[in-house]
Amino acid sequence: MTPPASWPRPLRPGDEVQLVAASSCLQSDALDRLQAGIAIVEQWGLRVTPHPEPLRQWGYYAGSDAQRLDDLQPTAPLLACLRGGWGSARLLERPWHEPARVMPHWLLGFSDVTSLLWARQAAGLPGGIHGPMLTTLAAEPAWSQARLKALLFGDALPPLQGDGWQGGCAEGPLLVGNLTVATHLLGTPHLPELQGAVLLLEDVGEAPYRIDRMLTQWRLSGALQQLAGIGFGSFNDCEDDEPPAPGFSLEDVLRERTADLGIPIVGKLPFGHGSGNAAFALGQRARLDGQSGRLELLSAD
Repeated sequence: MTPPASWPRPLRPGDEVQLVAASSCLQSDALDRLQAGIAIVEQWGLRVTPHPEPLRQWGYYAGSDAQRLDDLQPTAPLLACLRGGWGSARLLERPWHEPARVMPHWLLGFSDVTSLLWARQAAGLPGGIHGPMLTTLAAEPAWSQARLKALLFGDALPPLQGDGWQGGCAEGPLLVGNLTVATHLLGTPHLPELQGAVLLLEDVGEAPYRIDRMLTQWRLSGALQQLAGIGFGSFNDCEDDEPPAPGFSLEDVLRERTADLGIPIVGKLPFGHGSGNAAFALGQRARLDGQSGRLELLSAD
């Protein structure tokens, strides 16, 4: 593995924010949400450079692979992704790490952006933030907005509370992402180190049997067995549609597929596609208490 680079510096008032369209294209009705998100970060004292083509489109992508890759060439200390969907993994076929080594910066996003965040981490480039995008930021509760600001400006973050599912306490570097996107990184060079990690997963729009299938793939690959602890965030629209749901519920699947790992497990942490998407810096050390359901962030590695 490439030796880790230093962490980007905390942001300061007056710093620039660079907008990145790396995944699916924006629809015109998202422009108001984008402007609302920009207004929030400008209230924090940051300067947002407008994207030259926010409605840029190539098929269902926000531009060609080359155009979207060009968005990732850093000119600012914070690169903020506009939306998820699909497309960022395609960019991993092309070299894109070296400019980030020349100019350390933060990269903010979640959902499909998991591909970029995890690839950076695997390449030894800290600074990935799993958190709200500018098209979702304005809909976040006040505590979530304040948490993202604190993370960006280098302030301490409070612990988060979930439901303790399996006891014990684990410490390790934090890895956060979307289950579906992360599953498709298994077996690639873009999967970060899992040994001893505290893994947090979320998803949206996946039926319990598909969650079961993905977690089974993690088990068969030996990936889950390497973890120090695991936490689950929101899994919106992941229950079967017709009541009573046939077979297993979502929680049944999450619990059964992880119960025999012998590690702390916490459910219902406040992050993901639901309202209340807590921001995390990938690679920061975390302590997960499977008895109390508490997730505490420690000093960065």
